Amino acid sequence: MTSREPEKATTEHQVPAAPWRRRSLVLVGLMGAGKSSIGRRLADTLGWPFVDSDDEIAAAAGCSIADIFSIHGEPIFRDLEARVITRLLQGEKRVIATGGGAWMQPAIRAVIKEHATSVWLRADLDVLTRRVERRNHRPLLETGDKRSILEKLMAERYPVYAEADVVVDSGDGPQERVVQQMIAALDAAEGSA
Repeated sequence: MTSREPEKATTEHQVPAAPWRRRSLVLVGLMGAGKSSIGRRLADTLGWPFVDSDDEIAAAAGCSIADIFSIHGEPIFRDLEARVITRLLQGEKRVIATGGGAWMQPAIRAVIKEHATSVWLRADLDVLTRRVERRNHRPLLETGDKRSILEKLMAERYPVYAEADVVVDSGDGPQERVVQQMIAALDAAEGSA
């Protein structure tokens, strides 16, 4: 007698995973929108790895983002950012939090659109201002009033962030709620495509 493995039970109508679940998810938005903290929760919910592109850039450069800006300047930082994000999109699917300016770069937007699904975490000025007040390592906010700088960045960047595949509001509520809204919005976006 030979031993056989038991046959696996199958359901008659298995539903394939939604297409967005087969690609990396890239979170875009202004500093303070919650890309890193919400991205970690989203990755945990999905059972995917989480990567913060700024952490990867700092590791590759061997210094902090603030140091890259002050020593080498923003153009060098943007070049590193493009290379790191492109590399991250070549590997396994994951949740990737990007820096606030990444989506503003046409080459980065193009590679994200080709290899991932993008989600804009949109937050209003009051929420962003409260959140960035708690952190001191934002190079773009070191030159003046944080609220005024954020307001200017919103005017410049929000029209471009709106090109993301999905838009989800990131307010003061529980992060888990934002994660559930994001998953629902991703599913709805594919249902309407």
